[in-house]
Amino acid sequence: MTNYKAKKSNLNGLLAKNNMDLDTLEKNTNISKSQLDSYTSKKVMNLNSAMTISKQLNCQIEDLYEWKKEE
Repeated sequence: MTNYKAKKSNLNGLLAKNNMDLDTLEKNTNISKSQLDSYTSKKVMNLNSAMTISKQLNCQIEDLYEWKKEE
């Protein structure tokens, strides 16, 4: 069985692609800027946040991270 683990956040790149900053994403999602900032570095977002953010950035949940395949 293959499992996947979130390796690196793509949030900064997706924000740039959508001409959006953390302040705008905070306003559009009601997720605090400090929480969003933690998602850009090391913290893996929960499913609810990932779905909310992916809808704002017009992407799939799996696009939010680089993934590592674990056997």
